[in-house]
Amino acid sequence: MNIYKDDAVNWLQTLPSGSVNLMITDPPYESLEKHRKIGTTTRLKRSKASSNAWFNIFPNERFEELLSEVYRVLVKDSHFYLFCDQETMFVIKPIAERVGFKFWKPIVWDKVCIGMGYHYRARYEFILFFEKGKRKLNDLSVPDILESKRVYRGYPTEKPVDLLETLVKQSSMPGELIVDPFFGSGSTLIAANNLDRCFMGNDISEDAHEHFLTNFSEDACSGPFRSPISVQSDQ
Repeated sequence: MNIYKDDAVNWLQTLPSGSVNLMITDPPYESLEKHRKIGTTTRLKRSKASSNAWFNIFPNERFEELLSEVYRVLVKDSHFYLFCDQETMFVIKPIAERVGFKFWKPIVWDKVCIGMGYHYRARYEFILFFEKGKRKLNDLSVPDILESKRVYRGYPTEKPVDLLETLVKQSSMPGELIVDPFFGSGSTLIAANNLDRCFMGNDISEDAHEHFLTNFSEDACSGPFRSPISVQSDQ
């Protein structure tokens, strides 16, 4: 499947209604900028390992148009997962409900090891779990706290592939289409590919595309890509 380089909302607007089986994404939300400025997240600082240039912050004021498009492109009876922090969760939830989603709960990603911070050092992140229509989880024994070690020295805010695989297995079937409009490191796309799902991804950052194409070759997957990767830019 293709990956695209465009504004996330613009790109979603090109997708047909009811064409996506599962959406998983991690937008570069506004509060990341606050953490970066006060230095509580070293991986977002300028350095040889990470760069502020990788982040074009997606403003809170645009979430309604984003979530409206996410709702439109998802098939009836599907799930939507969105990674965020405790501050952004309170922004996202009412907007998502307003556009039609049912909010089930925040899933907690336990990163096992603590990170940076001043007021109790961070060890977790939220994954907001939304539903369009009704779709059962594939395994009802999975808890709402998922343990997976954070990725060190990777792309900023990179999510571990095994964590994404849990979400993909829970909310889709082989052959279905998984989409991430802010693919970043590409972990969602790799997880989908590993589990024999189709995938499409978009990210406006040139660094995201370079990182994905350089570091997530077929050698990084548990199997070959379902179809050749090509980059398309709509800018």
